[in-house]
Amino acid sequence: MSEMNNRGMDNLPHGVVFDMDGVLLDSEPFICKAACMMFAELGLTVQPDDFRPFVGAGENRYVGGVAEKYGFPIEIVNAKRRTYEIYLEIIRGQLDPLPGVHTFLDACRRAGKRLALATSADRVKAKGNLREINLPLATFDAVVTGEDVEHKKPHPEIFTTAAVRLGLDPRHCLVVEDAVNGVAAARAAGSRCLALTTSFTPEQLAGADWHAPTLAEAPPEVLSWPE
Repeated sequence: MSEMNNRGMDNLPHGVVFDMDGVLLDSEPFICKAACMMFAELGLTVQPDDFRPFVGAGENRYVGGVAEKYGFPIEIVNAKRRTYEIYLEIIRGQLDPLPGVHTFLDACRRAGKRLALATSADRVKAKGNLREINLPLATFDAVVTGEDVEHKKPHPEIFTTAAVRLGLDPRHCLVVEDAVNGVAAARAAGSRCLALTTSFTPEQLAGADWHAPTLAEAPPEVLSWPE
């Protein structure tokens, strides 16, 4: 094999890092409903659109940002715990994998890619979600949750941490995201990004390298690009 071909193979993506919500499954309506119910228990009525700016930033910011908007003081640990309690109840039997998830994961494995899950959610939510769609955490070679990082998206820490746990340079990783904050974090990490338009429009996700409605429509080149 020529030197050029060797370089080309070295530049292929060796790892694929998946966000969870909006990529593997669509839990956004449920976490939004749970958070609204949590605030209602505390005596505050909030609207689903209040949460939209905080999608992909982790539940601390998701819940805390809305509380700040209304000038409503909360104890974030207790508020988040109650939100998760409600959430895990209302998702039972309600979540399905988004189209193409299992097929795309199989394609990654056949291509020899290392796989990571990188979600701003806490591990309890990740476990509950994946359990509902019959996708064990052990599917992934590395799992990074919001509890594992100090800086949340759009900061790149979650994706650089995932790359380190895979033993890879972030530049050799493809990140699959669906949120504006997530695409910004992927680019800041130096990774290529496939953005799924399950939550935002292609125009809103303009920083991504590729766009697709779901993993079922992902372009083949996302697993074979050179640097």
